[in-house]
Amino acid sequence: MALDAAVMTAVEQLGYRVTVGDVAARAGMNVRQAEQELLALASDVGGTLQVAETGDIAYVLPQDFRGILRAKYLRLRLQEAWQEIWNVVFYIIRASFGIFLVVSIVLIFLAIAAILIAMTTQGGRGNDRGGGGRSGGGGFNVFFFPDFWYFFGGGRRRSYGAQGQRDRGQRGNRNPEKSENDLNFLEGIYSFLFGDGNPNENLEEERWQIIGQAIVKFQGAVTAEQLAPYLDLPNDPNGDEDFMIPVLSRFNGQPQVTDSGDIIYHFPELQVTARKKRKNAVSIPTILEEKQWKFSQASSGQVMAAIALGTVNFIGALMLWSLLGDGTIAAELGGLVAFVQSIFWLLLAYGIGFLGIPLGRYYWLLGVNSRIRDRNTQRQRHAIVLERPSPTLVQKLAAAKQYAGENYVSESDLAYTSEKDLIEQELESSDKIDAEWIKRLEGNS
Repeated sequence: MALDAAVMTAVEQLGYRVTVGDVAARAGMNVRQAEQELLALASDVGGTLQVAETGDIAYVLPQDFRGILRAKYLRLRLQEAWQEIWNVVFYIIRASFGIFLVVSIVLIFLAIAAILIAMTTQGGRGNDRGGGGRSGGGGFNVFFFPDFWYFFGGGRRRSYGAQGQRDRGQRGNRNPEKSENDLNFLEGIYSFLFGDGNPNENLEEERWQIIGQAIVKFQGAVTAEQLAPYLDLPNDPNGDEDFMIPVLSRFNGQPQVTDSGDIIYHFPELQVTARKKRKNAVSIPTILEEKQWKFSQASSGQVMAAIALGTVNFIGALMLWSLLGDGTIAAELGGLVAFVQSIFWLLLAYGIGFLGIPLGRYYWLLGVNSRIRDRNTQRQRHAIVLERPSPTLVQKLAAAKQYAGENYVSESDLAYTSEKDLIEQELESSDKIDAEWIKRLEGNS
């Protein structure tokens, strides 16, 4: 069966000697699923079982179990190789948008230059071809084309040319925090267009991991209020605690009604551990805080450069559209101009999308982040309730502590372990029993 990566990570973090409850709490997964995955992992890598006299079970796995799995399964090696290949492919995909932008600008303005040169050399004949668009060619040549030349560093007004970049770099070097990220220019273009993915992509995994650790922290017995800061609750739950049902299902918990009629939640299997002082091993946040979406991880300079290049590309496409007119001049000149004319609508669509997509994303993110802030605020309210408990809540918290506890599977109290032969263990057990009886007899005498 396919082994769960979260289980393997949990085993490594917990020191390779674990119980089902340890893994379920650390990985934030269903207790039954954690048990199945742990059994499968122990079977595949030659792990051992340790059974305490109380009947609780600990699993001991070799520290190099990942190496054992890689040697055993070709599929795992292929997955790792594919991940490396995909990283390269995805980088090429991201870089292609920036490359296409540069190519688009170059093609558009080379075609514009060719048309303007042809119009200049042909003189008055140009007025009889190409329609009304070509009659405005001189105006574009005088007013627009020099600005394009300045943009790429041909005059004093350049602001994004090589010297401008060096000037900004020198000013930035005086600031040790000049760079917000490690994106290069091509990656910055992709980030400007499409963003950098959902910052809360693993939110559900994180949620269940925190809830599992919270239950462990309170030694397997909690109230609904103690887990509310990690869940998405309605503004007015009306006293209902139905939101605890998924938690009970995942961690095999049991609701318990106290003498005062309050409900607390008991998780016996998360009380069994193979580690000492487990509840203080991992710190957990006060609330489950969702991260707000950033428009782009690109630096402000990269974003401004992307906007400027996108604007140049779009205006250049409109200028070329005017010069091409009905397409007669492209047929006459042929070559590059004809080629650009044949893909003109693709270039124009890219120019519109390059500016339109980020603009649409910007307004979409305003709504997304507003909802994220509302959810974080709601969780914070539940955390404040827990920090300033009412007398009723104090009573519930005290009742929950009555069910709290921790069963430690000690290696000195094992009834059985698969590491040793059964006969050898029976002999050791017999010696242990004899020693216990001798101790009792000496105490009575």
